[in-house]
Amino acid sequence: MALRRVVITGMGAVSPFGKGVDILMESMIKGQSGVTGLPELAEVGGLRSRVAALVNGIDPKVIPRKYRRSMSKMSIYATLACQDALQQACVSEKYITGGQLGVSIGSTLGSTNITQSFFEDFFTDHSLERMKSTVFFKIMGHSCAANVSQALGITGRILAPSSACSTGSQAVGYGFETIAFGKQDFMLCGGADEYHPLTTATFDIINAASINYNDDPNRTPRPFDRDRDGLVCSEGCGILLLESMKSAQKRDATILAEIIGFATTSDPSSIANPNAAAIETCMMKALKDANVRREEIDYINAHATATIQGDIAESQAIFKLFGSHVPVSSLKGHLGHTMAASGALELVATISMMNRGCIIPTLNLDNVDQSCEKIGHVQGIEKSHIKTVIKNNFALGCVNSSIVLRRYEYD
Repeated sequence: MALRRVVITGMGAVSPFGKGVDILMESMIKGQSGVTGLPELAEVGGLRSRVAALVNGIDPKVIPRKYRRSMSKMSIYATLACQDALQQACVSEKYITGGQLGVSIGSTLGSTNITQSFFEDFFTDHSLERMKSTVFFKIMGHSCAANVSQALGITGRILAPSSACSTGSQAVGYGFETIAFGKQDFMLCGGADEYHPLTTATFDIINAASINYNDDPNRTPRPFDRDRDGLVCSEGCGILLLESMKSAQKRDATILAEIIGFATTSDPSSIANPNAAAIETCMMKALKDANVRREEIDYINAHATATIQGDIAESQAIFKLFGSHVPVSSLKGHLGHTMAASGALELVATISMMNRGCIIPTLNLDNVDQSCEKIGHVQGIEKSHIKTVIKNNFALGCVNSSIVLRRYEYD
């Protein structure tokens, strides 16, 4: 069977810079950091990191209360980003509610904030009498996908992948395959997460969280840098509206990019430690799926979280596959690590870079670590006509994901 071509016609973003793709891009182009100090983290016993990147400046009340009452912050982020993506793509109501549109949106967990609030109350007297009926809808694993579908009246298929830092990329990849195989004409795809101190604690316990820049938060994280000391946890949402090319052309929609390849793989060698050979294999599979030669890649958007092992493994894999001539950058110096949102939010930025003709550098990369120096690091804004790119995301649990995008050339 012939697979359908899949394009992107809308994007939405909620990030530490605020709501919208434009503010996301303008902030990063200016070299701004969304990371701030959180002195209140000192109240968490044993937690050494005091930095995070939090969403500000959004108005949840634009979502009607009857839908908002079952949403935690991450579902609010997802709904707002989906609304923006649909608006940009000019998708009419008949497509949204008529079954042609599906959803593939994931998160790492349901809302940890709501879970904590419930159990704090429950353990006072072991009573459920004060439990609100909407609590479960905020903590279930598919909370974002379900709440978006309810709020927007979507009746197509619903997917909710959960693979930590690979979630957003997997959600886009599965949406790509869904359309390619003719199961839906449109898919809202991406990831969302909300910040909780437990997220930082998870990485601090395994010595992977940044702890040396608590008094200078804008200088961390530092992907690929000699002085990096770990990741900075963040929150937000990235959404891409995927559409069959035939549908987009029929609607005369503006096409932002085309997805041409996707791969996701498991590395059973370790549940925690990244492996260069496994990362290389994942990228090779994505290139094969895209029917693209490695020489055709113009830019690599790296996962690069500023952990020592992760940065080294990814840079080794990139060098072995692409050599040193392909430009590489990570956006986590600007955004922190938005967890399940990272793949999709960084894809939004990558597509925007393609269409703006520029490459955003890795923020805080002042001195490239000798162990990462062989690849083509971008350390300043570069003007570039990017045609074909690969986007990487890797997760605890050793789930690897890579997506290949191509600039859409209008006839």
